[in-house]
Amino acid sequence: MLDLLKDYALKRADLLKMEAAEKGVVTASTLTLIILLAIFGIFFLILFNIGIAVLVGSYINNYSYGFLIVAAFYLLVLIILLIAGKSIKNLIANKLLQTFNNPQE
Repeated sequence: MLDLLKDYALKRADLLKMEAAEKGVVTASTLTLIILLAIFGIFFLILFNIGIAVLVGSYINNYSYGFLIVAAFYLLVLIILLIAGKSIKNLIANKLLQTFNNPQE
């Protein structure tokens, strides 16, 4: 009977190690994907905004004003985010907690 308990404890410990390793690998791969998406997303946004600024500047025949208009748009977005920051933070926190508590795998 004692041997069965020892065997059970060893198998249970191995199972816990495997589950921890699996969660670590899933977390690392998810983090890697998020970092890659962020890098390429930032490159896209930078180039897209330069293109929009040049396009707006060509319509009004002044490239400097095109960049100024795009910058003013982002200033407006920044002001909105600062005003609504707390509610956005709470919304994101609630969504993350729901995701962590109810994994869909």
